Amino acid sequence: MKGIKFLSLVILITTSIGLSAQTTRIEWLSFEQLEDSLAKKPKKVFVSFYTDWCVYCKKMEKVAYKDPEIIAQLNSEYYAVKMDAETTETIVFDGQKFENKEYGKKRNAVHEIPLLLASREGRPFSLPAIVLLDESFRVTQRHFEYLSPKKMLKLLKY
Repeated sequence: MKGIKFLSLVILITTSIGLSAQTTRIEWLSFEQLEDSLAKKPKKVFVSFYTDWCVYCKKMEKVAYKDPEIIAQLNSEYYAVKMDAETTETIVFDGQKFENKEYGKKRNAVHEIPLLLASREGRPFSLPAIVLLDESFRVTQRHFEYLSPKKMLKLLKY
């Protein structure tokens, strides 16, 4: 009997630790994982495009993306995707291949996906770039600036 109680306690503690760990970070997906998730259950999508050299991207990573309210909102209401805008990987999404066609041709070459989702007519691509999409994968908002936790939470609850 003592063995069963001890085992139950260990399972309870392990489960509690696992659950609390899940709520302390954003559950980021890749575009491939996003496609699978959207097929199973449509949901709003939050996409964060970044690069290693983007100072404001790093600041959002350290501040906004660590905020418990933002983490909770993103994990419950959105599929969150984070993508290096300069990746050289070929990404297959919705049956199409997307590449960084400018890689090797110019410095800071941007991948096709951020160019498609986060471009503005008449303006160069800039970071940080946040794109929100509805359940039908239509762009509803684009933001091209550092978003404080307060600003980000406001746009997530929109």
